[in-house]
This record gives sequence, structure tokens and C-alpha cells, in this order.
Amino acid sequence: MINLSRVDLNLLLTLDVLLTEHNVTRAAQRLNLSQPSVSIQLARLREIFADPLLLPGPRGMQPTARAEALREPLRQALDALERAVAPPNAFDPAQASVTWRIVATDYMAAVIILPALRRLRAVSPGTRLAVLELRPEQIVRQAGQQEVDLIFHTRDGAPPSLHQRHLFTERYVLAGRADHPGLKRRPTLAQFCEMEQVIVSPDGGGFSAATDVALANKGLSRRVVLSVPHFLFMLETLANTDLVAMLPERLVKHASALKIVEPPLEIAGFDMMMLWHERVHRDPSHIWLRQHIMDSIR
Repeated sequence: MINLSRVDLNLLLTLDVLLTEHNVTRAAQRLNLSQPSVSIQLARLREIFADPLLLPGPRGMQPTARAEALREPLRQALDALERAVAPPNAFDPAQASVTWRIVATDYMAAVIILPALRRLRAVSPGTRLAVLELRPEQIVRQAGQQEVDLIFHTRDGAPPSLHQRHLFTERYVLAGRADHPGLKRRPTLAQFCEMEQVIVSPDGGGFSAATDVALANKGLSRRVVLSVPHFLFMLETLANTDLVAMLPERLVKHASALKIVEPPLEIAGFDMMMLWHERVHRDPSHIWLRQHIMDSIR
């Protein structure tokens, strides 16, 4: 076995050219080296492989059987190495066949992914998108182990070990069915507290949210009568009952079946972030996807 630590890559490049040219002078010209330098490298190669490799002949140097056996695998190895260290090709969305895995809640999918989807299908028809459920305790591991490519998350609780980009700042509005009698105008705080309301509880079964904290600070409370795990069911519920809800504005601003009014108290909004791992930070396809999402949001 040859000890690879003894083999200089430049020696292998010289051997590859020598096996093509069969001539030290022409090989030196192609390598931009002096003839004595190539002769010294050939001597070193003969020592490493314990074989003459190239012998004088009537029509230039002739490869030995060992050299002939090296020719093809050496060329393949050098080709593979050139491809490995070459700069990445520019990403061509029209020709790409990438599958991206994105972590998002149903709200994030509706307000971030959906606006980006139509143009994504038009400009990059060969790509695929998998939307995965958000499990905050797993996202760092998933990103690091190449299980996910992109994560949408609020600024609060976003893992600092991941790259972050701010997408937008969201605010809350009060929503109910389009002809809701209590939403003909902005309700008073007392009227708001008397309305039967629904909230989204991602953990399941919760009946308190940021609105309840703000009310409690004023010594007030509201009537939360329904808790659901997803926004889709909430929107259907609002359109078909007299329940109302405090909802992110981007989720409902185009919902014709709902009436949107300003709430009677100010609830702190949240910053929506896009997160990704260092392993894909410089990947051309990933850079393109991130920019595509930013452009769609704008």
C-alpha cells in the first residue's frame, strides 16, 4: 500500500500530463514548469510507485504496464477532485429539481408560503416543497441533521444558533363573521369582554393568551368559550357563528367572510423570522429560496 501522505497532489497532476504527452518537454510546457522540475517529479513518482512508469522509446516515452493501469483511475480521481473543489454553479430555478423542507404553523404557511407558492411553481416547476409541523424543541436538531431547510418562527424563542432574518412585524385585530351585530363599529372594552370568543392554543386546550394577560393587568377578563389547535378551523368557526377572535392581521385581511375591526385594547404584536442552519447559509439554491420568500412578502 502506498502511504498517501507521501503523495503530493502536484505529482499526480504531473503524472497525468506525462501519461498524455509521453514527453517530458511537452509536459513541462503544459504544466508551466521547467524540464528539470518535471524530471525531478518523475523521479519522485518512480520512487513512490516503485516502477519506472515511463521508459525511453523510439517515439517518445512509453508507459509501463503499471502506468497504463494508473491512467484511467488517475484521470477519474482528478476529475472528481476538480468537481469537488470547483465553485458551485449559479442556481437555475427553471432547471432545478430540489426538494425543500420548510417548518411552519398553519398561520405561517398561509401568510408566508402561500404568497410565494404561485410564482415558485411558475419559475421553478421542477422543485418540490414539503411543509412540516413546527415543533420548537426539535428545530435545532432537525436543521443540523439536514431534516429541514428553512424554519419560520417568532422572534421570541428563536434559537440563537441559527441564522435569522426578519420577515415582518405582525399586529392583532378583532374578527368575526361579516354581518356580526357586535362588530358594526369598534366595540368598547366592556362589550369586548362580554363577547364569546375563540382562541388558538397550539399546545391544545388552553383558554388564555396574550389578550387575557393584557386584560388581567386592567383587572378584567373575557369569555373564551372555545379553544382550537389550528387557525383553519377557527376561521370557519368565526364565519359560521357569533364567536369573535383576536387574530393576526395578515391572516384575515383578505377574508371576505369576516369583518375586521380595531380591538378596544392594544395587544403587543410579534416579529416573524426566517431561520436556517449554517450548513445551507451559502448554498446557491437556498439563497435563492430565501430571497424568493422575501420578495413575495414585499
